[in-house]
Amino acid sequence: MPPQHQSAGPADEQLSIIDNLSSLPFPEVEGRPGPDGQWGGPGFHLAVLRESRDFWEDRSTEIVQAAEQELEANLAALAVILTKRWGAPEAVDLWPYLGLDDPDPDVTTREPLSFLCSVAGSMQMWRLPNSERWIGLTIGQADPEWQFQLLAAVGEASSLAR
Repeated sequence: MPPQHQSAGPADEQLSIIDNLSSLPFPEVEGRPGPDGQWGGPGFHLAVLRESRDFWEDRSTEIVQAAEQELEANLAALAVILTKRWGAPEAVDLWPYLGLDDPDPDVTTREPLSFLCSVAGSMQMWRLPNSERWIGLTIGQADPEWQFQLLAAVGEASSLAR
């Protein structure tokens, strides 16, 4: 179940979270999502930068689309800033990380991709210069009644290998 918390706030606060996660050492053991919407483990950090309301009471198309569009606009604004810093992002299809087409059933997807592929179909990803890390942004939703979440992920470059 994804963490629930209040919105991180304006883009500068979201960028501060991204900057912090990009330089923060990875934890030695995987932690549970905290009240700040952040968690991590060996080789990764994840953060909920912002989330919409949930859709338990009203799942009408207008309400769902408006919530998703608001987060997409937020993601696009962050992407412009990150692109100025690190160049154009790579589009990463998360479907292959589900492992459904993998001929070797013993291959497991590493975090944060294991979580991301369960809630989103793709992400925008920047490789950090002079680092073995990448940063990804996506909008995820674990279940149609749950909120949309603007997610930031930091992972080791090796986690992208299939």
